[in-house]
Amino acid sequence: MKALKKRWGIESNLQLSIIFIVFAITGSTSAWLSKPVCFWLGIIKEDFGFWHTPARLIIIFPLYQVLLVLIGFVFGQFKFFWAFEKKMLKRLGLGFLFKD
Repeated sequence: MKALKKRWGIESNLQLSIIFIVFAITGSTSAWLSKPVCFWLGIIKEDFGFWHTPARLIIIFPLYQVLLVLIGFVFGQFKFFWAFEKKMLKRLGLGFLFKD
């Protein structure tokens, strides 16, 4: 845990616990919300067959990114998760979205 705290620039175990909780809530929430979002978009298993799962994963990804920052904000960790998001999106080649 010490290496992870050092890598993320975290001082306390409480903050680390809050960050883990935010990751858990965000993952569960985005997976739970992906079903109604897919249904609303007309992406149903009967029509898409095998492609339903990849389509759902593509929908979950941006939903997860938004929820991560929002839930991080609710738990008082906006600064950490905003920096985390920017770093992740830059690695995916979407760094042009952010000004430094």
